Parts: sequence; structure tokens; C-alpha cells
Amino acid sequence: MGVTIKQSQIKQAPSNIQADGGQHWRWVQTQLRQEYGQAQFDRWLRPLRLSNIHGGVAHLSVPTDFIRDWVERNYLTRIRSLMAAGPEQVADVLVEVSKRELCEDTDSDGALNVAESPAAHANATLGSAMPDYAQPGSTPSPLPAQARTMQGQGDGVEGMGGRLEPRYTFDSFVVGKSNAFAHAAARRVSEAQTIPFNPLFLHGGVGLGKTHLMNAIAWEYSTRYPGRRVLYISAEKFMYQFIASVRYRDTMSFKQQFRSVDLLMLDDFQFIANKDSTQEEFFHTFNALIESQKQLIISADRSPTDLEGFQERIVSRLGWGLVADIHPTDYELRLGILQSKAEAAAVDIPMDILDFLARKITSNVRELEGALNRVVAYAQLVGRAVTVDVVREVLADLLRANDRKINIDEIQKAVADHYNLRVTEMLSERRARNIARPRQVAMYLAKQLTQRSLPEIGRKFSGRDHTTVIHAVKKIEDLRRSDSTLDEDITRLMRKLQG
Repeated sequence: MGVTIKQSQIKQAPSNIQADGGQHWRWVQTQLRQEYGQAQFDRWLRPLRLSNIHGGVAHLSVPTDFIRDWVERNYLTRIRSLMAAGPEQVADVLVEVSKRELCEDTDSDGALNVAESPAAHANATLGSAMPDYAQPGSTPSPLPAQARTMQGQGDGVEGMGGRLEPRYTFDSFVVGKSNAFAHAAARRVSEAQTIPFNPLFLHGGVGLGKTHLMNAIAWEYSTRYPGRRVLYISAEKFMYQFIASVRYRDTMSFKQQFRSVDLLMLDDFQFIANKDSTQEEFFHTFNALIESQKQLIISADRSPTDLEGFQERIVSRLGWGLVADIHPTDYELRLGILQSKAEAAAVDIPMDILDFLARKITSNVRELEGALNRVVAYAQLVGRAVTVDVVREVLADLLRANDRKINIDEIQKAVADHYNLRVTEMLSERRARNIARPRQVAMYLAKQLTQRSLPEIGRKFSGRDHTTVIHAVKKIEDLRRSDSTLDEDITRLMRKLQG
């Protein structure tokens, strides 16, 4: 859940604890409340009940499958370790769903039932999105100088089970041609006293910097305007919170929580595709925030017009403000990122090594950083001089994965962007030249840059016959010899797709 627990923070189980499972369970609950905070405890841990301890196994009951799954995924390891500290030598903990009705108030073990009072939910937040060192009651840990200066600056930032990443600031974001527009838009929103455009929609492929920019906005905005409320949450967790509010019959608290912020940031928006009820709630939340002159920032892996499984009215509203694309990195940007990371890590990497990595690791920034980390670790642990040949050996698996890893979806998107079309338009049945020619270019590139067969390529273009692909390939081959502009376009597209 984004909370790191240090041993110095944990009070030991009192030595005079009686051999009583109920008393120890109350101690465990106290520890969980202290470690995870009141908000997370009220939402997910308070409904837990200790049913019995038998054969070294503690049986906990919860009212719903949803809560059981969430507890098992996020808290069970910690609960096991705390239960093991008790007098009954608990070796394991099982969380089970109890179908019986629970009383409306707290029971003898202090657990609220599934129909918790609205007041309890109104007092709960979604949990701090601050880093571990900023969590209330935590013991500060050694941190980079930049992170230490940010302690306390994220107090107005909330999130569900997440946290802001201290490294992801505007200062550490390397700007290039592919992300300059998105970076400038993010800067503007985070610094402006009034709303410059609403919403801001950031989109791009995996590992290109969307999350970095979202974190940077949250840090900068909360630092400049400490009195304003910022909520940064993934679309997945937005959905989970909505489902929980419906199950608890407490949707009013949910609405209040999301509609009373000054800045709402929703990450990975594509997750709620085809989730009709969640989209309905988002639609009304969107309208409420816009009408209240509150800022909304959304990120996704594709542009609003290319999102599938969304209501048309939502797609329309997402385009109201500013849509900023983060394109795949080019060589210069990748090299700049590597140099920046090497300087931040205070390691001296020869330029030929950085050049090699920038040319070979073209998929995304995360893999690029991972490759650099492996090279640095190898040099430090093995003590062997790092050469290009050594790097080839250390990164053999990663280099193989990056060789010609181009798919037809990427080609279609690149061509559509180049000709200012939507992918859906290019794949349609329309035969107008401004649609048909880009479609033929995309088919030609699919034949040249992938190992797909002609029938496979045809299927990716709305089920067209392989003879259509053959015609497109031949047409573009002929035109490249006579049309220098088209030839230049295709050369530029190939260079972009191949990194």
C-alpha cells in the first residue's frame, strides 16, 4: 500500500499479554492503525474480525469478497507477522468471507460492520500519497538531498494506497523534442494561479514519462499552493473506491471526497474502458469539478479520440482542454536521459557506452534506465572494466528483446499521427485520397518492418484481403520512385519507428 514499516516504529507486543487471542487481536489492530494510518484502517482493516485460532491458524472474517481480496493483496503479510508475535504461536492467517449479518455498531473486537456510518467515511481520507518519510509518526530515513527538501511539501496531496515518488520532479525530467509540449503544459498547470486549460490530458506509450510528469505536477502544485487539496489516484483505484462506496451504501462520501478537491489527477485512464457505472460516476465528477473551476489532469496510453470502450460524451469532454502527446524518444533524448541518470548516480560511464545504450534500447525510458542500472551494478560488483562487448554480454536478453520490436499497431499510430488522422479513420472503409494513401503507407511499412504475413497484415486493417495489401505495397513502391515528398515521408516514418 505504499507504506514502508521500519522496525524502530513498531512497538513490541507487551510481555504481560495473556494467552487470549481476542486481547492480542486488539493489540494487532492498534499496531495496524498506527502503521497504516486511520484512513486505511477505517476503510479496509476495521471490518476484520477474529473468528478463532485453531491448529496454529488464525481465522479472520470479513463481510465481502472485495474486502477479503484487498486485504490479502495489501495487508496479509504484515498481519501474519503481527499475529505470530502473540501467545498462541500463530503460524498462518486465513481471511474468510462471513455471510452473517453484522451489528451496526462496533463489536467486542472493535470491528465495524459493512454498513459503516456515513460519518466514519466522511472522516476518512484516501490515505496519504506522501513518501514514507513524510508519513505521520514515521521515523525519517536517509534520503537524497532533493527528497529531504520536499518533506512536508506533499501534505496536501492525497492518494489511495500510493505515494509520490521523490525522484519524479520537473528538475529531474529530461526535455527533448518528443516531450517538450507535454512538459510545457504540465509546467503551466502546476504554476498557474488560475486554470489555463481544463482538463489537461497527457497521453503516450508505456515508459515515456507520463507518471513522471504527473508526480512533478503534484509536487510543484502542492508546494506553491499548500492550502489547496490535491488528489492523485489511478483510474483503477478510483473504480475500486466507487465500488466500495456502493457496497457500503455511502456514495455521498465518495462524491464529496472527489468533488471537493482543488486538483484531481487521474492516472491510467484507459483502465475504466467498458466500465459503464464507473464512467457514469466519472462523468458527473468531471462536470462538478469543471463547474466549480477546479483543475482536472488525466493521463492515458492513447489520445481521447483513440480511446475505445468509452461513452461518446466523455470522449468529447476530454478534448475540451488541452491534449498533449508524449512521443517515443529519439536518440538525442535517450542519450540526454542516460547522461542525466549517470550524473545523478555519481558514476562515470564512458560516452561510447552511453551512445551504445541510447542506440540499442529504444523501447521506453524505463528499460533504458534499467539497462544503465545493470551496467553500473556489474561494474561495481564485478570490478571489471566496462566495454561495449561487456555491455553486450550483460544486456544480451534486453538487446534481443529490442531488436526490430515493431508491431503493426505502432505503425498505424505513427502513420495516423504523421498525416493528422485518427487510427479509426485510417482503418475505415472511406476511399478519399487523404485517407486511402496513409492507409497504403501503413500497409507498406507493415510489410517492410514486421515479419507478419500478407493475410495477417490485412486482418489488422479491418479485415481487408491480402490482395489489397499487395496492391498497397506495389503502389507505394512505385510512388516512392516518382514522388520525392512521399519518399521523404516514408523515410522519416521508418527512422522514427526504428528509433
